[in-house]
Amino acid sequence: MKQKRMRLLLTLFICFVLTIPAVIVQAATTINSNQTGTQDGYDYELWKDSGTTSMTLNSGGAFSAQWSNIGNALFRKGKKFDSTKTHSQLGNISINYSATFNPGGNSYLCVYGWTKDPLVEYYIVDSWGTYRPTGTKKGTITVDGGTYDIYETTRTNQPSIIGTATFKQYWSVRTSQRTSGTISVSEHFKKWESLGMPMGKMYEVALTVEGYQSNGSANVTSNTLTIGGSTGGGTTPTTPPSSGTKKEAESMTKSGQYTGNISSPFTGVALYANNDSVKYTQNFTTGTHNFSLRGASNNSNMAKVDLKIGGQTKGTFYFGGSNPAVYTINNVSHGTGNQEIELVVTSDDGTWDAYIDYLEIQ
Repeated sequence: MKQKRMRLLLTLFICFVLTIPAVIVQAATTINSNQTGTQDGYDYELWKDSGTTSMTLNSGGAFSAQWSNIGNALFRKGKKFDSTKTHSQLGNISINYSATFNPGGNSYLCVYGWTKDPLVEYYIVDSWGTYRPTGTKKGTITVDGGTYDIYETTRTNQPSIIGTATFKQYWSVRTSQRTSGTISVSEHFKKWESLGMPMGKMYEVALTVEGYQSNGSANVTSNTLTIGGSTGGGTTPTTPPSSGTKKEAESMTKSGQYTGNISSPFTGVALYANNDSVKYTQNFTTGTHNFSLRGASNNSNMAKVDLKIGGQTKGTFYFGGSNPAVYTINNVSHGTGNQEIELVVTSDDGTWDAYIDYLEIQ
């Protein structure tokens, strides 16, 4: 899909759990041409290359959009960042929304944004018009009551947030369309990374209506973006393991050639090479839990730590920078009774070390 875009970078530093909108609510404003700004704590943007457009900025994250005879147009409200933090450093990202969507041709109702280093343009598409996005199939994700097909495409020498560039596009496209609900944005990011689709430093996340060579309208009646807090996309079991929910890494049994204790950025353990690990035995009375690992990379490269239970790999924790963060793998099925839990590095390419603080089980 051909797309031409211009961006104005708005710097925002988020250091706490942030749920928007803000307290001050402004009256509705209608814009018709390319414009960016901030309203009620949301960054908004209308961009088009040609044709007729109208965007009404309602309170909070709400907005409506109309377009006709356009080449390409995007209407959105969300947040723009300063491209210094990964999604895991920002915390869990989710959007709860409701909309009416009337695409008279090719159009998307989606979560949209960009990252830098690597430069990535991404879409999480909940509904569409005459064209359902596709590309190189990478996998699927089941989350928020539905299944999304995951695709990757490449844009060569095309406009981007840094000018003309070649970059990847990542897509999660729902198999059954909807126009309201929760989108657990971070769950898509984590799934993409697990499929070898790396995310960079966050530039933008926004609920978006996009039209391409079409006419149409949409009315986003609610749009609440939450950044920080617990990971979404799953149900937290009510029954904890029978003995303890939190285990410090330094109290686990160390294994591997280079595994060792550290005192910075926290008191914990460093896994320096493949097969470095820590492990311990946990007794479970039920067979499904969430596992949260606090950790970090020793630099800006992505560190990866596998979770093994009873000798079986159950998932991977990702840490996208040197600032400590918590990564959660939801709804992990495992055996009951005494089970060996191992945190192990298996994909070290020599460009990062993994630092781990504690493992929490819920």
